[in-house]
Amino acid sequence: MTEQEKSRLAFFRDNVLRMSGYQSGEQPRGDKTIKLNTNENPYPCSPSVLQAIRSVEAESLRKYPDASASAFCSVAAQNLGVDSDWILCGNGSDEILSMVTRAFVAPGQRVRWPFPSYVLYSVLVDIQDGSREMIDFAPDWSLSEDFYRDADSLGLVFLANPNSPSGTVLSQEKIMELVERVDCPVLVDEAYADFSGTSCVELVARNERLLVSRTLSKSHSLAGLRFGYLVAQPQIIEQLVKIKDSYNCDAVSIAGATAAMTDQAWLEQNLEKVRSTREKMIAQLESLGFEVTPSSANFVWCKHCDRSSREIYEYLKSRQLLVRYMQFDHWGDGLRITVGTDDQLDALVTLLESMLKRS
Repeated sequence: MTEQEKSRLAFFRDNVLRMSGYQSGEQPRGDKTIKLNTNENPYPCSPSVLQAIRSVEAESLRKYPDASASAFCSVAAQNLGVDSDWILCGNGSDEILSMVTRAFVAPGQRVRWPFPSYVLYSVLVDIQDGSREMIDFAPDWSLSEDFYRDADSLGLVFLANPNSPSGTVLSQEKIMELVERVDCPVLVDEAYADFSGTSCVELVARNERLLVSRTLSKSHSLAGLRFGYLVAQPQIIEQLVKIKDSYNCDAVSIAGATAAMTDQAWLEQNLEKVRSTREKMIAQLESLGFEVTPSSANFVWCKHCDRSSREIYEYLKSRQLLVRYMQFDHWGDGLRITVGTDDQLDALVTLLESMLKRS
């Protein structure tokens, strides 16, 4: 941005002018493109979700929705083994992350997370004019010893588990070790946790500094509904409620999310299909010469031994199949590929075989 442009926008805060906004994954128009770039679930949501949405009456839309989404909290609490006042709902888990950042991070305050990870963390910290501290993962995607150093003045720690883009997970023991070694809240971002079969929700009762965010976008096939939630001790929830928008979840999303959380049988069937295809996908990519990081999410992170990631991405895109090309400062680049259906996997493999046969 030039100085002339800055002068015309002088009413903005300096840190807003300096920052870069979040860049969403490509969303092509039309339905011919196979999308394996934004970690959407390839299967439809539970039929009960559509039924619940259709059942929302016009009278409900005339009025403001339940500000606390109590119907959802009640069902979620029962499934998670906590009380309802341990849950805070949001417009996707991204809003939850935003609320937590606004609550704990003052201008100049340090926020730490491992690198590379979810790129939205940088944006949220920049909005607060906080100080980013991105500490490189160890080569095996574990937390390095550097991650624990000089932690006495941190405002917040973000920890995506499973991590994106790697799909790797940290054990409950390692996460609790982190919580006990820092003095600030630790937000465990469990957007993909259902695919891993592990969660830190049961650990929240052990330390008030541990907060867990979750979303219905991935495992429940509801990315278009925008509904997420936080699990934390009640005294933490009580303060965060002050920050949330007054009616941040609408009547339709509350109805759909409540139905989705109720249908655990559908969830388990969906997860099993994704996990099964994920294992086939890893095996087939490895057979084609890719180095694939073991994943516990609904995507894989990979690089080819002989072809550049950018070249592969461009080739697939030219043939209407999108994957996510990602490049990280000093870390390098790679491909994050969403686990689709078996048919979508076949299409991906066919295109890759065709490309790799070319001289």
